[in-house]
Amino acid sequence: MAFFTRKIKKELKQAEQAAAAKFQTTETYSEKELLEAEKILREGSVRVRELIAPSAFRVLPDHVELNGLWLRTLFVLVYPRYISVGWFAPIVNLNATLDISMFFYVVPSEIILKQLRNKVGALEAQIVADHDKGAPRDPIRETALRDIEKLRDDLTQGTEKFFQYALYVTLYAHDKKELDKLTEQVESIFGSKLVYSRRALWQGEQGFNSTLPLGNDELQIYFNMNTSPIASSFPFISSELTSDNGILYGINRHNNSLILFDRFSLQNANSCVFATSGAGKSYAIKLEVLRSMMMGTDVIIIDPEMEYKHLCEAVGGAYINISLNSEAKINPFDLPRPIGEVQVSDIIRSAVITLKGLMRLMLGQLTHQEDSIIDRALLETYAKKDITANSDLTKIEPPVMADFEEVLAGMQGGEDLVLRLKKYTQGTFAGLFNSPTNVDVRNQLIVFSVRDLEDELRPIAIYTIVNYIWNVVRSEMKKRILVIDEAWWLMQNEDSAKFIFALVKRCRKYYLGVTTITQDVNDFLTSPYGQAIVTNSSLQLLLKQSPAGIDKVVQTFLLTEGEKYLLLECGVGEGIFFAGSKHAAIKVVASYTEDQLITSDPRQLLEIERAKKEFEASLQELNIG
Repeated sequence: MAFFTRKIKKELKQAEQAAAAKFQTTETYSEKELLEAEKILREGSVRVRELIAPSAFRVLPDHVELNGLWLRTLFVLVYPRYISVGWFAPIVNLNATLDISMFFYVVPSEIILKQLRNKVGALEAQIVADHDKGAPRDPIRETALRDIEKLRDDLTQGTEKFFQYALYVTLYAHDKKELDKLTEQVESIFGSKLVYSRRALWQGEQGFNSTLPLGNDELQIYFNMNTSPIASSFPFISSELTSDNGILYGINRHNNSLILFDRFSLQNANSCVFATSGAGKSYAIKLEVLRSMMMGTDVIIIDPEMEYKHLCEAVGGAYINISLNSEAKINPFDLPRPIGEVQVSDIIRSAVITLKGLMRLMLGQLTHQEDSIIDRALLETYAKKDITANSDLTKIEPPVMADFEEVLAGMQGGEDLVLRLKKYTQGTFAGLFNSPTNVDVRNQLIVFSVRDLEDELRPIAIYTIVNYIWNVVRSEMKKRILVIDEAWWLMQNEDSAKFIFALVKRCRKYYLGVTTITQDVNDFLTSPYGQAIVTNSSLQLLLKQSPAGIDKVVQTFLLTEGEKYLLLECGVGEGIFFAGSKHAAIKVVASYTEDQLITSDPRQLLEIERAKKEFEASLQELNIG
């Protein structure tokens, strides 16, 4: 009995040891499995494909849904017989997210020549057969025969190659409605070029894969083409703004060609410049002014910050400082001499309308009664000086502000207006608008400086100066450019904005081009007159923009996303140059001598001034010796 008990205990112990060994083996095996799985997981997590691949996507018959985006691929099926160079540019420049793939498969010339020879034989046989039967000629067959013969000649001479060409476009949108709208827009652009496109139905995944940067053509929808028509599809084209006449504006950043242009060759010679402070807008305009003067163009500048004084002195121009203490005076009641068949009565009526705008700037808001009183007083002020419809404007003496005040004081209801006007005739501001004009504008470059004027007077003074310049322009027909720096000052008031807009619209008839410069884009473009000024300007120069105003610029000039980021990130003197329907990225460049004349950098100006004093001192020593 004891023997059997010991035996049973021994067997139980062996069974326990076997079970423990088996458990240990199982546990060890599980750890190995976990380690292997973790190793595989780590390898998969660091692969580039795993990092960029979407978590999932859904393939539907006419589109693919990918991470909240809706995708659709279009492929080009048929091309017209003739197609212009750069026809694909509207698709490339479309303000939408899209991927484009082009696949080129070279076909050996000997294979194509053999096939073309057989095709020529068949066409000629058919044409001869039609002729023998007395059937009318078939222009389609004859045209095809001529095209094939020309292609055979080009392939034989090696001037052309033959390809199978595939073109795919994948569109991206945030919802089905946006995707359908974008698809119709792209199909419309293709259709306008007589290019027939189709949607990749039931092949959305293959279409998406074909436009990925992997070089896989999974659609394989080709069109037979030779070199020339394929080259017309090449998307990377740059606008050329080089002409035989005009001045150098800068370097085309697309292809390093020169941007030469004559602003007077367009439908109007007006220009707009938008840029942030320090982006180089004044530098670019001073360079244009200097080069325009070399071509014989007269230039008039309204300078709010005394930036053009150094240039004016260097070229011998007339620098006129307008301020309360300045000796230079401009009479807002001046009249231009009539040119051609313009009637004196029309000139007087136009002057009265302009002066009413000035009075609203000076006196504030006017009631209808006050507006009527001022209108009648202005006509009587001119009549008091014997200026009527029959007067000779070359021999008249224009009235001044004191004459207008005197007439207004004698009119019923004009007492309050006279009281508000007194500060411009007898008060603090009396020295500015109450004297006859004594400035001399017989110079190729004339700069009116308004830096020393108070902020309250600056819009009124600029309005008066522009009106005086307009009178000078209408008195003598010459090729001129008027530069209005910091034009947003005038956009703050409706009357001055309306006056500048009227000037921009009418100046073409008098051979004048108006350049408006501003750094406050929002104030300028939010004004309806500012928008109209841009529309009536054939030249636009956009330099570096601030993030706060870029959206308004994009909306106004219909810029692409690439052009938007170019304007946000470009350097000083870089931007986009618009000339009519063409535009190109530009870099404004100047020679060393030009840079010394037009620079606005205070450090350079101090160095120039120091060198000038040293030179004068050395001359004085030589004279003494």
